[in-house]
Amino acid sequence: MRLLMLGGTQFVGRAVVEAAVARGRDVTVFNRGGHEPPAGVRQLRGDRTAAEGLAELAGTEEWDVVVDTWSAAPRAVRDTARLLSGRARQYVYVSSCSVYAWPPAPDHDETAPLVEGAAPDAGETEYARDKLGAELAVLDAFGAERSLLVRAGLILGPYENIGRLPWWLTRISRGGPVLAPGPRDLPLQYVDVRDLAEWLLGAVERESHGPFNLVGPQGHTTTGDLLEACVRVTGSSAELRWLDPRTVLDAGIEPWTQLPVWMPPGSEGHDALHRADVSRALATGLRCRPVEKTVADTWAWLKSIGGTAPQRPDRPGVGLDPDVEARVLKRL
Repeated sequence: MRLLMLGGTQFVGRAVVEAAVARGRDVTVFNRGGHEPPAGVRQLRGDRTAAEGLAELAGTEEWDVVVDTWSAAPRAVRDTARLLSGRARQYVYVSSCSVYAWPPAPDHDETAPLVEGAAPDAGETEYARDKLGAELAVLDAFGAERSLLVRAGLILGPYENIGRLPWWLTRISRGGPVLAPGPRDLPLQYVDVRDLAEWLLGAVERESHGPFNLVGPQGHTTTGDLLEACVRVTGSSAELRWLDPRTVLDAGIEPWTQLPVWMPPGSEGHDALHRADVSRALATGLRCRPVEKTVADTWAWLKSIGGTAPQRPDRPGVGLDPDVEARVLKRL
């Protein structure tokens, strides 16, 4: 298999490249060259936002599959997909569960209503419409039978450049009382980036097509399991102070952003992010490693790069200010 990865040096793209190389695939990455690609791949350089930025992809070279994780203006995906439509068998686009109209119903599958206003030729607008616009661009160029749309939910694991699990690991490693948003047994739904990569490559080999909700099964872990794993793997003396959801919200603390991963039980956000129907992905080979493994490997990676995770410039930082945490805990 000859695989062209658009990007390929950070988080999801890097995990796909490493998994493909491990399978003995012939991998080419195309990017701006700002980060070193994994070993064992060929690199082409270009900027999808610039005039003539796709010049290195022009010509007659062919690939079996193109994998794309683009998250900005859909027209960048449109231009790439059109350029490669006659020289690649399949186009895989790593999309997002955000493409579903808000709020998606609990247990929503791939037939749930989608956001409105998306267009394949649009400039950058907002995340959900941009992701759906990119899906439409792929379908327009490759058709439904040659398009694989990976609607990912919460992604965790090594190389994370959003900051969610790295923030929890860093906070807990400092020790002391830690504000832990309850309930402890609140079910969480996420996918380890490496499990996503393995499923994606398997789906390509099976020539799967169409949209797939790609996240672990509901209840794969809980808030308690996740945070307690962080305590164990860091060897921290941290004390998790479990607060009921009402207390957290009444303190003015924002779910998801200030307390990454967490959404209050019964809220639209929790049902949207932690209650997706993933039966289609599970039936086609999705296998999810234990939360302890994801946490331990993320901590090992974080330590290997000096303890500070990279941060995508197009995403806001996450995490709770230490002074706010201390003030809320002091009231209890």
